[in-house]
Amino acid sequence: LREALAANRVPVVAGAQGVSTERDVTFLGRGGSDTTAVAIAHALQADICELYTDVSGVFSADPRLVPRARRMAEISFDDLLEMTATGCPKPAMRSVEFARSYNVPLHIRSAFTWEPGTLVKEQISVEQASVIAVTHDTSEAKVTVLGVADKPGVAALLFRRLADRGINVDMIVQNVSDRSQTDISFTVPAESYDVAIGVCEDARGAVGAQAVNGDPGVGKVSIIGSGMKTDPGVAARMFETLADQGVNIEMISTSPIRTSCVVARSDVERAVQALHTAFGLDI
Repeated sequence: LREALAANRVPVVAGAQGVSTERDVTFLGRGGSDTTAVAIAHALQADICELYTDVSGVFSADPRLVPRARRMAEISFDDLLEMTATGCPKPAMRSVEFARSYNVPLHIRSAFTWEPGTLVKEQISVEQASVIAVTHDTSEAKVTVLGVADKPGVAALLFRRLADRGINVDMIVQNVSDRSQTDISFTVPAESYDVAIGVCEDARGAVGAQAVNGDPGVGKVSIIGSGMKTDPGVAARMFETLADQGVNIEMISTSPIRTSCVVARSDVERAVQALHTAFGLDI
């Protein structure tokens, strides 16, 4: 690549493919082109890596659901990582992880216009609100294992069997023990739902479970923002907003800069729009 650039030639790299030192070619999977671009930018010590997409940057919500979503001029790696992990489709999460690890600034911009997009870097120069984005994901399903024996090793056995079948588990909630029994609920990709139900049914005897049920019609709604670390009222406002909309929360998961709720899939659009307005993100 350096030789081509030195000769004023434009090298074109097959972004979704990779090759090992033993010359084994592999397909990098979804987002492979983004990841390749960031890796090459780091290797060439580029000032910035531009990722071109079909939108003009990173928005505070999906513009298809929220017409008044705003494009962000800047965002930190940490905030964008949480967004990509909770439903923001672009850029690919692996590319953001790579960029953060090697401190490669990103410019997410449109492939169809010359307008500036969104700069992604370690520290952003503007003071931001506690919540900067609302994301959603309707590609998950919920599984609940009821009446599990409340003793050491049960959860390990259950999730080991799921892992051995290649099932990626996202949110996990275990209820308080009652009469030496508990319920375990978790979410999986929708395409893994039937397999996950089968694995749990097969494991019922080993974990002492009474029953297994599930719900393929759920979605996840999340609020994101580094400022949430110092704002104690964010979670309360989120739950109050959902309650005002008549949206029932089935599961809750948090990190220092994210709060996610599993709700009925039919409620996702209304929940995203209400939360976007409640946190003052509408343009």
